Amino acid sequence: MDKARRWSGFPLLPASPRFRPANTIEQMDDLPTFAAWRLVDAHEGFDVVFLDAGSERHRVHGYSTGVEEGEAWGFSYELELDTGWVTRSASVRGRTAAGEHQAVLETDGAGGWLVDGKPSPALDGVLDIDLEGSAFTNALPVHRLGLAVGDRADAPAAYVRAFDASVERLEQTYERLEDDGERPRYDYASPRFGYRGELVYDRFGLVLNYPGLAVRVC
Repeated sequence: MDKARRWSGFPLLPASPRFRPANTIEQMDDLPTFAAWRLVDAHEGFDVVFLDAGSERHRVHGYSTGVEEGEAWGFSYELELDTGWVTRSASVRGRTAAGEHQAVLETDGAGGWLVDGKPSPALDGVLDIDLEGSAFTNALPVHRLGLAVGDRADAPAAYVRAFDASVERLEQTYERLEDDGERPRYDYASPRFGYRGELVYDRFGLVLNYPGLAVRVC
Protein backbone atom coordinates (compact mmCIF):
# COMPACT_ATOMS: atom_id res chain seq x y z
CA MET A 1 0.00 0.00 0.00
CA ASP A 2 1.46 3.38 -0.98
CA LYS A 3 2.09 6.16 1.50
CA ALA A 4 -0.90 8.14 0.25
CA ARG A 5 -3.11 5.35 1.56
CA ARG A 6 -1.53 5.25 4.99
CA TRP A 7 -3.09 6.99 7.98
CA SER A 8 -1.55 7.33 11.44
CA GLY A 9 0.27 4.00 11.27
CA PHE A 10 -2.72 2.00 10.03
CA PRO A 11 -3.91 1.21 6.48
CA LEU A 12 -6.73 3.56 5.47
CA LEU A 13 -9.52 1.03 5.11
CA PRO A 14 -12.77 1.78 3.27
CA ALA A 15 -15.74 2.92 5.32
CA SER A 16 -17.57 0.14 7.12
CA PRO A 17 -20.91 -0.89 5.61
CA ARG A 18 -23.98 -0.57 7.75
CA PHE A 19 -27.49 -2.00 7.65
CA ARG A 20 -30.34 0.51 7.67
CA PRO A 21 -33.75 -0.84 8.75
CA ALA A 22 -37.00 0.57 7.41
CA ASN A 23 -37.59 2.68 10.53
CA THR A 24 -34.15 4.25 10.33
CA ILE A 25 -32.33 7.28 11.66
CA GLU A 26 -30.95 10.08 9.56
CA GLN A 27 -27.59 10.04 7.79
CA MET A 28 -24.75 12.20 9.12
CA ASP A 29 -25.30 14.72 6.32
CA ASP A 30 -28.77 15.43 7.72
CA LEU A 31 -27.74 15.86 11.33
CA PRO A 32 -27.83 19.25 13.07
CA THR A 33 -24.52 21.13 13.15
CA PHE A 34 -24.49 21.17 16.96
CA ALA A 35 -26.13 19.57 19.98
CA ALA A 36 -25.92 20.00 23.75
CA TRP A 37 -26.78 18.06 26.90
CA ARG A 38 -27.07 18.86 30.57
CA LEU A 39 -25.28 16.24 32.67
CA VAL A 40 -27.35 15.13 35.65
CA ASP A 41 -27.22 12.84 38.68
CA ALA A 42 -23.92 10.98 38.15
CA HIS A 43 -22.28 14.27 37.14
CA GLU A 44 -23.45 17.86 37.18
CA GLY A 45 -22.26 19.62 34.06
CA PHE A 46 -22.66 20.25 30.37
CA ASP A 47 -21.64 18.63 27.08
CA VAL A 48 -21.74 20.34 23.67
CA VAL A 49 -20.67 19.06 20.24
CA PHE A 50 -20.24 20.52 16.77
CA LEU A 51 -20.66 18.13 13.84
CA ASP A 52 -18.90 18.38 10.49
CA ALA A 53 -19.90 15.78 7.88
CA GLY A 54 -17.50 14.93 5.06
CA SER A 55 -17.56 12.68 2.03
CA GLU A 56 -15.05 10.21 3.55
CA ARG A 57 -14.71 11.29 7.17
CA HIS A 58 -16.97 12.93 9.74
CA ARG A 59 -15.45 15.13 12.43
CA VAL A 60 -16.83 15.94 15.85
CA HIS A 61 -15.56 18.71 18.12
CA GLY A 62 -16.85 18.61 21.67
CA TYR A 63 -16.46 20.18 25.09
CA SER A 64 -17.55 18.70 28.41
CA THR A 65 -17.39 20.03 31.95
CA GLY A 66 -18.62 18.47 35.13
CA VAL A 67 -18.49 18.11 38.88
CA GLU A 68 -18.56 14.74 40.60
CA GLU A 69 -18.31 14.24 44.36
CA GLY A 70 -17.05 17.79 44.78
CA GLU A 71 -14.29 17.48 42.16
CA ALA A 72 -14.42 19.45 38.89
CA TRP A 73 -13.18 18.38 35.48
CA GLY A 74 -13.28 19.70 31.94
CA PHE A 75 -12.08 18.36 28.62
CA SER A 76 -12.22 19.01 24.90
CA TYR A 77 -12.35 16.24 22.35
CA GLU A 78 -12.02 15.70 18.63
CA LEU A 79 -13.33 12.55 16.98
CA GLU A 80 -12.91 11.32 13.44
CA LEU A 81 -15.44 8.78 12.14
CA ASP A 82 -15.75 7.04 8.81
CA THR A 83 -19.02 7.20 6.90
CA GLY A 84 -20.15 3.99 8.62
CA TRP A 85 -19.76 5.74 12.01
CA VAL A 86 -16.79 3.59 12.98
CA THR A 87 -14.28 5.53 15.09
CA ARG A 88 -10.96 6.20 13.34
CA SER A 89 -9.29 8.58 15.79
CA ALA A 90 -9.89 10.52 18.98
CA SER A 91 -7.99 13.23 20.84
CA VAL A 92 -8.94 14.18 24.38
CA ARG A 93 -7.42 17.07 26.35
CA GLY A 94 -8.57 17.73 29.87
CA ARG A 95 -7.86 19.46 33.15
CA THR A 96 -8.63 18.90 36.80
CA ALA A 97 -7.22 20.44 39.98
CA ALA A 98 -4.42 17.88 39.69
CA GLY A 99 -3.30 19.25 36.34
CA GLU A 100 -3.61 18.59 32.61
CA HIS A 101 -4.04 15.23 30.94
CA GLN A 102 -4.57 13.96 27.43
CA ALA A 103 -5.03 10.82 25.35
CA VAL A 104 -4.69 10.19 21.63
CA LEU A 105 -6.37 7.10 20.21
CA GLU A 106 -5.97 5.79 16.67
CA THR A 107 -7.63 2.79 15.08
CA ASP A 108 -7.60 0.95 11.78
CA GLY A 109 -11.41 0.73 11.82
CA ALA A 110 -11.25 -3.05 12.09
CA GLY A 111 -10.56 -3.41 15.82
CA GLY A 112 -6.86 -2.57 16.11
CA TRP A 113 -5.95 0.38 18.36
CA LEU A 114 -3.04 2.58 19.33
CA VAL A 115 -3.27 4.58 22.57
CA ASP A 116 -0.72 7.37 22.74
CA GLY A 117 1.16 5.66 19.93
CA LYS A 118 1.35 2.22 21.57
CA PRO A 119 -0.67 -0.90 20.65
CA SER A 120 -3.54 -1.63 23.03
CA PRO A 121 -4.45 -5.34 22.87
CA ALA A 122 -7.16 -4.82 25.51
CA LEU A 123 -9.14 -2.92 22.87
CA ASP A 124 -8.90 -5.60 20.17
CA GLY A 125 -12.16 -5.86 18.24
CA VAL A 126 -13.55 -2.54 19.54
CA LEU A 127 -15.07 -0.20 16.93
CA ASP A 128 -16.46 2.64 19.07
CA ILE A 129 -15.18 5.20 21.51
CA ASP A 130 -17.11 6.20 24.64
CA LEU A 131 -16.19 9.31 26.61
CA GLU A 132 -17.15 9.63 30.25
CA GLY A 133 -19.16 12.83 30.53
CA SER A 134 -20.29 12.82 26.89
CA ALA A 135 -23.77 11.79 25.82
CA PHE A 136 -22.85 12.20 22.16
CA THR A 137 -20.72 9.05 21.98
CA ASN A 138 -23.78 6.87 22.61
CA ALA A 139 -24.82 7.82 19.09
CA LEU A 140 -21.88 5.95 17.55
CA PRO A 141 -22.97 2.31 18.04
CA VAL A 142 -26.59 3.20 17.26
CA HIS A 143 -25.63 4.58 13.85
CA ARG A 144 -22.95 2.00 13.18
CA LEU A 145 -25.10 -1.02 14.00
CA GLY A 146 -28.36 0.18 12.46
CA LEU A 147 -30.35 -2.32 14.53
CA ALA A 148 -33.88 -3.29 13.56
CA VAL A 149 -36.55 -3.41 16.27
CA GLY A 150 -35.97 -6.51 18.40
CA ASP A 151 -32.30 -6.87 17.47
CA ARG A 152 -29.57 -6.85 20.12
CA ALA A 153 -25.82 -6.43 19.76
CA ASP A 154 -22.68 -6.22 21.84
CA ALA A 155 -20.88 -2.90 21.36
CA PRO A 156 -17.66 -2.80 23.40
CA ALA A 157 -16.01 0.61 23.48
CA ALA A 158 -12.71 2.30 24.18
CA TYR A 159 -13.75 4.17 27.31
CA VAL A 160 -11.89 7.38 28.20
CA ARG A 161 -12.19 8.63 31.77
CA ALA A 162 -12.99 12.31 32.39
CA PHE A 163 -10.66 12.86 35.34
CA ASP A 164 -7.39 11.52 33.96
CA ALA A 165 -7.99 10.49 30.30
CA SER A 166 -7.12 6.88 31.15
CA VAL A 167 -8.42 4.36 28.62
CA GLU A 168 -10.06 1.00 29.27
CA ARG A 169 -12.31 -1.46 27.53
CA LEU A 170 -15.99 -1.09 28.35
CA GLU A 171 -18.44 -3.87 27.52
CA GLN A 172 -21.87 -2.62 26.47
CA THR A 173 -25.02 -3.96 24.80
CA TYR A 174 -27.79 -2.27 22.85
CA GLU A 175 -31.22 -3.72 22.08
CA ARG A 176 -33.59 -1.85 19.77
CA LEU A 177 -37.05 -1.45 21.32
CA GLU A 178 -40.27 -0.33 19.67
CA ASP A 179 -40.06 3.33 18.72
CA ASP A 180 -41.98 5.94 20.66
CA GLY A 181 -43.44 7.76 17.67
CA GLU A 182 -40.41 9.17 15.84
CA ARG A 183 -38.17 8.52 18.81
CA PRO A 184 -36.05 5.34 18.68
CA ARG A 185 -35.56 3.58 22.01
CA TYR A 186 -32.82 1.21 23.14
CA ASP A 187 -32.36 -1.05 26.13
CA TYR A 188 -28.77 -0.23 27.05
CA ALA A 189 -26.60 -2.13 29.52
CA SER A 190 -23.09 -1.58 30.88
CA PRO A 191 -22.26 -4.40 33.33
CA ARG A 192 -18.99 -2.72 34.39
CA PHE A 193 -21.02 0.01 36.11
CA GLY A 194 -24.04 -2.12 36.96
CA TYR A 195 -26.14 0.08 34.68
CA ARG A 196 -29.20 -0.78 32.60
CA GLY A 197 -31.62 1.77 31.27
CA GLU A 198 -33.82 2.84 28.38
CA LEU A 199 -32.11 5.41 26.17
CA VAL A 200 -34.38 7.59 24.05
CA TYR A 201 -33.03 9.11 20.82
CA ASP A 202 -34.27 11.66 18.31
CA ARG A 203 -34.69 10.89 14.61
CA PHE A 204 -31.06 11.91 14.08
CA GLY A 205 -29.85 9.15 16.39
CA LEU A 206 -28.70 11.54 19.12
CA VAL A 207 -29.65 10.83 22.73
CA LEU A 208 -32.58 12.81 24.13
CA ASN A 209 -32.73 11.15 27.53
CA TYR A 210 -30.06 9.04 29.22
CA PRO A 211 -31.48 8.26 32.68
CA GLY A 212 -29.02 9.10 35.41
CA LEU A 213 -26.55 10.82 33.10
CA ALA A 214 -27.82 13.33 30.56
CA VAL A 215 -30.78 15.23 29.13
CA ARG A 216 -30.69 16.91 25.73
CA VAL A 217 -31.22 20.68 25.82
CA CYS A 218 -30.76 21.55 22.13
